[in-house]
Amino acid sequence: MSDKLEGIVSPAIDNLLTKVNSKYELVIFASKRARQINDYYSALHEGSLFNNVGPLVEATVDEKPLTIAMHEIDQNKLQKHATE
Repeated sequence: MSDKLEGIVSPAIDNLLTKVNSKYELVIFASKRARQINDYYSALHEGSLFNNVGPLVEATVDEKPLTIAMHEIDQNKLQKHATE
């Protein structure tokens, strides 16, 4: 069994919920950023990186875009803008 806990345990959900107003807002915020990270990795393979921002935290090859997005939110690397 792995010594390091992964997934929603790290970062803790309680810490993430302090960054947003609701769990639904967290899901939308993290999923949008995860799509951007996924687009970045896709563009990386195609050789075009001009329209995409890569991970703002250190990430391993094994980490999924949603996990990276959650770490970015936890470390205050992202700022949520109000939508109209």
